[in-house]
Amino acid sequence: MNALVTGSSTGIGRAIALELAGSGYDVTVHGRTDSEELAATLRELKKIREGCASLIFDFAEQGNLSDAVEQAFDGSPQINLWVNNAGCDVLTGELLDAGFDEKLDRLIEVDVKTTLRLSRLAGQRMGELAKQSGRPSAIINIGWDQAFAGIADESGQFYSTTKGAIMAMTGSLAKALSPQVRVNCVAPGWIQTEWGKTASEKWQQRAVMECMLQRWGQPEDVARVVRFLASEDAEFINGQVINVNGGFAGTWNVSDQVQDS
Repeated sequence: MNALVTGSSTGIGRAIALELAGSGYDVTVHGRTDSEELAATLRELKKIREGCASLIFDFAEQGNLSDAVEQAFDGSPQINLWVNNAGCDVLTGELLDAGFDEKLDRLIEVDVKTTLRLSRLAGQRMGELAKQSGRPSAIINIGWDQAFAGIADESGQFYSTTKGAIMAMTGSLAKALSPQVRVNCVAPGWIQTEWGKTASEKWQQRAVMECMLQRWGQPEDVARVVRFLASEDAEFINGQVINVNGGFAGTWNVSDQVQDS
């Protein structure tokens, strides 16, 4: 089995890659640059599966995504699982101080357009392979559990727009690519990635109190659901959005309890 996970140098993508490798996949990890984080992730993967590899491609700068797909399948011709995890970081990355319009444009380009285009291109290739092998393939997208309910602040407006689009496109892609390729979406809730580890006390309390299990989710919680959706146990699940949030307890108003810092 062969998988590609976009945006897998760190965080949720890295956890997904490691989970899949532990389940028997030769995983191609992807990063926009040849970073030490990407190299470290690949080293960890190779301890599990020697056939793992890496793909370096900047979706924001290199417009011809067919080149990225060609490179991926040249390196691993039998990819039968494609995970669209890559997204633009406007909370902690180089765009932190950019204006609203610049952040929104980049998110739409990298998160929405890239996810749709890669799904169509990779889906066509995987569909052809599935016809030849008789074994179905899968695409898994990454959404956000509060995309449709919304959060009032600027980041909520960004991510409800972009992740909501990804969640909505999942059903159409599933209809277009079936029966050879299943397409589903995982919608994480409050997951403790790098931003979560350094977030203010206000956000720490909000993440815990809005979860029925009263804890942050971890990248591994998301990774295990991705692994399940890719497996034969989920072969009759298609076109669905699965929340991974410990149960959403409802919006918790922290304004009177703690001061943001």
